[in-house]
Amino acid sequence: MGRRIDYYDDPDAPEPNSLVPSVNVVVENDNGEILMIRRTDNDNWAVPGGAIDLGESVAQAAVRETKEETGIDCEITGLVGIYSDPKHLIHYTSNDEVRQEFSILLTGRPVGGSPRVSDESRDVQWIARGEITDRRMHRSMRLRLRDYLSGRSEPIIT
Repeated sequence: MGRRIDYYDDPDAPEPNSLVPSVNVVVENDNGEILMIRRTDNDNWAVPGGAIDLGESVAQAAVRETKEETGIDCEITGLVGIYSDPKHLIHYTSNDEVRQEFSILLTGRPVGGSPRVSDESRDVQWIARGEITDRRMHRSMRLRLRDYLSGRSEPIIT
C-alpha cells in the first residue's frame, strides 16, 4: 500500500498532475461527538471522505465514503464549505499522483451501522468536540474542523 503525503506551500513539493473532486463529512452524533478515522496511509486523524466517483452525486459519495471507512450510515444535513487551496498538494506514492486540493466538506448525522475499521482506517472513534484538536492531523483537516466547530451559518469557499 502506498502512502499519502500532504504538502502545504512547500517549494520542494512535486508538481500537481491532477485535480479530483472529493468530499469529507463531519458526522456528529446526539452526544455531540464527531466521527473520526485514523488513516492507514499517513496515520493522521481525519473525518471520513474520498473521491467522488463518476455517476454519483456529492451526497452519494459522502454517504458511501463514510460507510466504507467507518461502518456508519449517515444522512447528509448541510454544507460547511469548499476547500480548493492550490498550495495544498496531496501526493499518493502508490501511483505518483499529485492532487491539488479540491474538497467539499459536508455535515451529517448517523442513521445506523456500527464503527469498524477498513483498508483506509486503522481506528474509528466518536470523539468529543473538546478532544479533537488533541489528535494528530494535517493542517487542512484541522482548518476544516475549526470551520465546522465555529458554527458559521455561511459556507466557507477557498
